[in-house]
Amino acid sequence: MRNPSYVGVLVVVLLVCLLGVTTVGGAADSATPVTQQMTENESVSEDGYYEEVPERGEPYFEAAASDGSWVSYVNPRDEYRSPYLGDGSGKICVALYNQAGEPIVGESVPGTTVTVPTGDSLSWHSAADPMTVQYPLTEQYSRPLDADQFGTADDLPQGDGYLDSHCIEFHGLPEDGTVSYGEVEIDGPYSDQIEVVGYIQHAHSAWNTDVHPIDDAVSYEDAGGGWTYEPDASHGQVVVVLQLAETVETDTQTPTEEATPTHTETQTDETPTDVATGEENDTQTEAVAGADESSPYERPRIWVILGLASTVLVMAVVGWSITRRG
Repeated sequence: MRNPSYVGVLVVVLLVCLLGVTTVGGAADSATPVTQQMTENESVSEDGYYEEVPERGEPYFEAAASDGSWVSYVNPRDEYRSPYLGDGSGKICVALYNQAGEPIVGESVPGTTVTVPTGDSLSWHSAADPMTVQYPLTEQYSRPLDADQFGTADDLPQGDGYLDSHCIEFHGLPEDGTVSYGEVEIDGPYSDQIEVVGYIQHAHSAWNTDVHPIDDAVSYEDAGGGWTYEPDASHGQVVVVLQLAETVETDTQTPTEEATPTHTETQTDETPTDVATGEENDTQTEAVAGADESSPYERPRIWVILGLASTVLVMAVVGWSITRRG
């Protein structure tokens, strides 16, 4: 008759082996969010947004100079001061570009707000004091882009034929008045993905579009931060030029390589991102932390095989013992 104690031993051994296999398998699964977290932390990018300017006779075409020196398009953020104090007019614009230098509307940076402080001279304007721009423009505004501020075309007095800027316009300032603006501020979950390229300011003449938004932008100090109108020269404009940060290549990274995530706001103390940065994480098992770089799951698979082999060996030994004692 077989000894029942040996049957009990066999059951206990099987349970221990199965528990070990399950634990190691769970540790292997916990490595998956590392790669996912790194993917989420890659720099953002966005395809260029090309919207042709309205032509004469279309709803958003406003006016053009009789001598062909300028053209104007309807902007819902264009307001006239009341009381009207003079012929001082102007624009403050924000233009956002992708890494390739193409105009975009910020679909890749949702929830981002760009703020341009404006002085007391524009406190009457409903979109000023300060001027704020929210991305994506296509979800926040019925007229996302309203101005063609850069480039040239043979059939246009200004611009290259594509809208590229989001602006506020103003009219009715005194002809000797001063317009001032502060340095741009960027807030939101993707604020670190947007770089301030600089400012392009023109005063006392019609806007010259034969400039490059990236190459010709200057610092806030060099731009001047505003202008004072002069007789017979009562117009002024500034464009704040922004650009998405360069994309970080992470395709060749594995969870054990050193990497510094671009976005830290999505990380928590419990995420396994510390494996990527080389920091110690108490919630990670040794199997994941010590995994080989070429295959983070190679070691857990070995332990599974060893566990199964041990189970078979133990069963054979116990069976042999029972046979001898039976």
